[in-house]
Amino acid sequence: MAQFIPSGTGVALVTPFKNHAIDFDAFTRLIHHVIEGGVEYVIPLGTTGEASSLTDDEQESVIRHTIKVVDGRVPIVAGHFGGNNTAQLCERLRAFDATGLSAVLSSSPAYVKPSQEGIFQHYMALAEASPLPIIIYNVPSRTASNISAKTLVRLALASDKFIAVKDASADLVQGAEIARDAPSLFALLSGDDPTALAQTSVGGKGVISVIANVFPKAFSSMMRHALAGEYEAGLRIHNQLLDLHPWLYIEGNPVGIKQALEIAGICSSELRLPLVRMSEQNKQRLQEEMQKQGM
Repeated sequence: MAQFIPSGTGVALVTPFKNHAIDFDAFTRLIHHVIEGGVEYVIPLGTTGEASSLTDDEQESVIRHTIKVVDGRVPIVAGHFGGNNTAQLCERLRAFDATGLSAVLSSSPAYVKPSQEGIFQHYMALAEASPLPIIIYNVPSRTASNISAKTLVRLALASDKFIAVKDASADLVQGAEIARDAPSLFALLSGDDPTALAQTSVGGKGVISVIANVFPKAFSSMMRHALAGEYEAGLRIHNQLLDLHPWLYIEGNPVGIKQALEIAGICSSELRLPLVRMSEQNKQRLQEEMQKQGM
């Protein structure tokens, strides 16, 4: 099988809940919704999927359910391989059943704020242990440390296990440096929906999106236009969605996107503590913005 090369729109799937348990019926609806909406691949168990609030058994059940429902239609990237205990993470990767999956997404170590050399050594250890290609996840707002363009390029050159970076820094200069200096098969992916269109102009190859949970058709169409150099058409969709983005994050992710999915009739807005449902005031503003999109 040819190696998965991520491009276009991937979607970081939410994990729907009902009465504190995973709602697999709603999860099935969501998977069908995003695939029928045109996304190129799916990512269960990312931050948006509340992976940190799931037990090991629940995480396994989410992965296997995703594989069953997707049924080979699009690639699947497992998104729950982050952590600041490198040795433990390597053990998990070695023991992981990778059947049916195309790659793993691994966020950089949080809380401990390692040096760039520490980040490099962490990922190189993961590359040795992983049975699958790795998408590096740079998310400074959550980890309290940025993976520099220099370190990302160094990783991309050091091992072909690294196939992409999901860069949620929203730093277009950093993105441009990665796209310019990394090997041609190493993809720069946006991890920030509002700047995803702009990032394609400096060499970005796609996005791992939150908003595509509820608007997969519009957002994936925007990205396809951009990647084809049809920026005017892409910009029209970008501008249409622009005022919606802030309301998806005003109380954190996935609080906003789960509320949007409830408004769209796809799943409940239920979350697990310490996350709580969106306030009524912000829910109303989100609903108003969604009504402008025809929902």
